[in-house]
Amino acid sequence: MEAAGTGIAMAKPPSWVPAFIPSFDGLRGVAILAVLLYHCHTRLEGTFLERFVIWGWSGVSLFFVLSGFLITGIILDDGATKRFYANFYARRILRIWPAYWMLLFLFYFFFPFWFSGWRWMLHEVVRAPWLYMLCFVQNLWPIALPGAIGPTWSLAIEQQFYLFWTPIVRKVPVRWALLPAVMMFSVSPLVRLYWGDRLTATHTLTHLDGLAVGAMIAIGLRILPWTQKAWRWVARAGLLTGASGVWLMFDHGSPFTDTLLAAGFGGMLLTALLDQAETRPSLYVRALTWRPLLFVGKISYGLYVMHILVFTVLAGYLDIPIDKLHWGVAGNLLIVAVRLALAIGFAALMWFQFEKPILGLKRKFQFA
Repeated sequence: MEAAGTGIAMAKPPSWVPAFIPSFDGLRGVAILAVLLYHCHTRLEGTFLERFVIWGWSGVSLFFVLSGFLITGIILDDGATKRFYANFYARRILRIWPAYWMLLFLFYFFFPFWFSGWRWMLHEVVRAPWLYMLCFVQNLWPIALPGAIGPTWSLAIEQQFYLFWTPIVRKVPVRWALLPAVMMFSVSPLVRLYWGDRLTATHTLTHLDGLAVGAMIAIGLRILPWTQKAWRWVARAGLLTGASGVWLMFDHGSPFTDTLLAAGFGGMLLTALLDQAETRPSLYVRALTWRPLLFVGKISYGLYVMHILVFTVLAGYLDIPIDKLHWGVAGNLLIVAVRLALAIGFAALMWFQFEKPILGLKRKFQFA
């Protein structure tokens, strides 16, 4: 029976799907490490890693697949509960906004004042695109964002996704929910193909593939009467499709590369979910649940938001120009190691002292 005013019938996943999937934190860890190494790629020139890390930007697509899956699952599982919108958006705000506003405070207020005094701080504050950042639309217009603020383009997409996707899934009858997800999946490659040169590289319409793949998996698990074996074949198909995307990526790329990669990441997500449901964990799950990787995954949001700021602050002390670095490749690797260590250390401190206590407030907004 559907709740009044919604298309939701308290859709639930099959019983074999675990309530908690630790390997998803491992996937987050893989995604954030790929992004961090990508932003260190100039220091990895001349190493065997260079060919791989220059494509670490695709870690953001993996984040999108996970987000599309988890957010759509929440809407389908809890969309018929009382005060759903209030609780849902409050919980999203508690997750996204604190680290976001901390980044803006540190970049525009604290560090300019600390290093250059209040006059420079006022200069930075005045010239910042506050209206765009307040409305989370900085990804839609060709405004010049400083490097440390750059990662916020994907947060803007997430916020727009929460705003528009949530009422769609909640209102559409659950048996038809797959249709808008498929439509969303189809939009981005076509936009990239025909209108990509007219939009910003970070425009939402060009980055819906991953969110759509995650959403399609979440919906499919709840409305399709397929067995674990059938879903295993879907996962394999996704991985094979993703492999073709990797081939395109290394060859020359195309407007469909992101779509193929999103399918591959969907295969990774499904495989993690299916393997987690097994009595005996697979090698894949054991790798994803390696404790250091799980920890990096747990702090991945703050690490993603803050890592370029940390790299920027370090630059004045650590980033010796490559042509003046007498240690060659070893020196570059050392710089990368210090960057990663300090970025992870800062994110861990922020997680325990700032993010985690704030996330504890989610208990005031439980779905019931």
